[in-house]
Amino acid sequence: MKLMRYGAKGAEKPALVDAQGVLRDLSGELVDITAHTLTPHGLQRLRDINPALLPVLANPGRTAVPWGGCAKFICVGLNYADHAAESNLPVPAEPILFTKTLSSLVGCNDPVVLPQGSVKGDWEVELGVVIGSKARYVSEADALKHVAGYCVVNDVSEREYQIERGGTWDKGKGCDTFGPVGPWMVTADEVHDPQALSMWLDLNGQRMQTGNTKTMIFGVAQLVSYISRFMTLYPGDLISTGTPPGVGMGRKPSPVYLKAGDEMRLGIEGLGEQQQRVFAWDAALIDD
Repeated sequence: MKLMRYGAKGAEKPALVDAQGVLRDLSGELVDITAHTLTPHGLQRLRDINPALLPVLANPGRTAVPWGGCAKFICVGLNYADHAAESNLPVPAEPILFTKTLSSLVGCNDPVVLPQGSVKGDWEVELGVVIGSKARYVSEADALKHVAGYCVVNDVSEREYQIERGGTWDKGKGCDTFGPVGPWMVTADEVHDPQALSMWLDLNGQRMQTGNTKTMIFGVAQLVSYISRFMTLYPGDLISTGTPPGVGMGRKPSPVYLKAGDEMRLGIEGLGEQQQRVFAWDAALIDD
């Protein structure tokens, strides 16, 4: 299944994309897609619905984050060796973890708003892993059993804040709007191998990133198992698994950074596409 939500902020409604690619309204069957919906029981309930009997959504409007109730947004840094190289950093011996704030979560086509004083905004197409059942000290062999599905994430970053302002990476990663997610969450049963997905990102029509999840240093099963040693993962939690090379910071001979008016377009095989316009700081684009 491809699950999504649509509508204005604070008034999102549930939907699914059927096998023919037709968008269907789920609001007659459930109020919203929440963390509970992503549990094995919740997903089975949706599988029992005949999509052909659901109303067609011709003009859904805004595409929202595919589910509500995300409690943790965990990210993995330098998880592609060639991205570590372009960042002039060693390949990590263990996964590097950081968090993005929940206020960074936005719909896949929502504006990306640069914070005040931003000079080094950057992009990162990433595979998102959505947890469907509680994971605590799980083995690699069992880790994928705890995954509800997968999605596209743009791990937008402010490199000056991240690298040059001291402390942890979080201050350059968790800015409002810096976590576009979607358009859908594709359930795990429809992603036969999360380590064989092509991915890409364009800036203003120019290809910047081309990669494949097969080149991850730490695969999805390893990451879920590893992270579950440090924190309990619950349904609705999101893990963003790192980016291939081609980020703005690593461009040669000179870095390229985001500016107002730029457009990012990105996607992952089978998981859909995103498109965002970049704006200078404007609280009205963020506040509900």
